[in-house]
Amino acid sequence: MNALAYALIAAAANVAGAAAVTSRRAWSTRTLELLIALAAGFMLSVALADLIPDAIVRDQQLGAIFVLAGFLLVHLTQHALVGHFHFGEETHAVSKHVSVSALAGLLLHTFGDGVAIASGFLVSPQLGVLVFGAIFLHKLPEGLAISSLVIASGGSRAAALGAAALLGTATIAGVLLTNSFGPLAHYGLALSGGVTLYVGASNLIPEFQHKDGWVHNLAFFGGVAAYFLARSLVE
Repeated sequence: MNALAYALIAAAANVAGAAAVTSRRAWSTRTLELLIALAAGFMLSVALADLIPDAIVRDQQLGAIFVLAGFLLVHLTQHALVGHFHFGEETHAVSKHVSVSALAGLLLHTFGDGVAIASGFLVSPQLGVLVFGAIFLHKLPEGLAISSLVIASGGSRAAALGAAALLGTATIAGVLLTNSFGPLAHYGLALSGGVTLYVGASNLIPEFQHKDGWVHNLAFFGGVAAYFLARSLVE
């Protein structure tokens, strides 16, 4: 399969996360937290062991600057411009402005997911698959988050599903634009390294790091182990 096919699968995971909310399916909070912990370990591993080193080898200091730019861009769109966002189901009423601003921030983030998948495949099929794995793991919580925010702001279930579908569409657009726009194809690897690092360290880890016990930490380190296992298999 090529990058676009993997992006379609990732986009479907966004919609699946939303469907879990709109169908009133009961989600175990603990299960979601463990999935987030697993995704955090996998994403950090891909960013620090593959994406960022490859970007710096390719462009040296300029590569590092684009890594930083990707990191800062996610913070700007998800936290500086958005007053309320976290991965997972929203259980409190929020304003319409909050849900719209969160959607806008996540659209830029999911566009970056597509850039990351395409950039990985431009380096090698093996790296592309690893990047896809990291992105896929957080797509379900992402769909859950945006759909529950839409409903918490008074939106309909159809609107919640539509918001998740927009996230998936942005991921597909990221792949298509990266494959057709030369500068993005070149620097997309560095940008996606910064984005992936931010999502893993600043979005996902805070969702479980205050929990008592070892189970969340085991899931996190399990995500790191899963990365090395997947890397050995794809190579």
